[in-house]
Amino acid sequence: MSPSEPLTSSGVPVSSVQSPGQSTHHGLAFLALAAFVLSFLLARAFTTIAPDTVVVTGGVHFHHFWYGLLMVAVSGWLGISRTDPRLTRAYSVVFGFGGGLIGDETGLLLTLGNYHSGLTYFAVVLIVAVAGLLILLGGYRKQLEYDVFSTPNWERAAYLGIATIGASALPLAVGFVLPGITVLVLGALVVIGAVLWHNRRRV
Repeated sequence: MSPSEPLTSSGVPVSSVQSPGQSTHHGLAFLALAAFVLSFLLARAFTTIAPDTVVVTGGVHFHHFWYGLLMVAVSGWLGISRTDPRLTRAYSVVFGFGGGLIGDETGLLLTLGNYHSGLTYFAVVLIVAVAGLLILLGGYRKQLEYDVFSTPNWERAAYLGIATIGASALPLAVGFVLPGITVLVLGALVVIGAVLWHNRRRV
């Protein structure tokens, strides 16, 4: 903030005050993510209830991911070329709906035919998780930096041990019992060591 920058009556720089009707970047991202999830659920429900309902023209089966691609392309292009603040929320919602239609047929696209592939759920969960983290990072960066980087060393060690214990499920799940138990015990020892470290510091 420059010394000559005007302030509001509350002492806040005028440039940092959001104009009425203007959306924030993380707010738009949230709208797009919510529309993505809703679109995916609606598409999945529709195909489950009416699996035989298809659009065929000239012998070509129009899967709904084509509509999703069209919505993503049009809303993305309009969002870039026509930056009207009154329409940014609409662009975000349409973009999210289109992404949900594409996400619903991820398994079909990756397996070239299997709509019910488990890859669809894996991809959608991954997209939602990553997008949610990015929204949190964009909206609460300072708070997240404080919570992550102000963590004491003993607590970081405890988290590492907990993560190691969780990772032991991978070798155990595929039948590697000895490596799995080894990782499990190692993680437990790290957690115990971290707790003892913390208790010793308190004395």
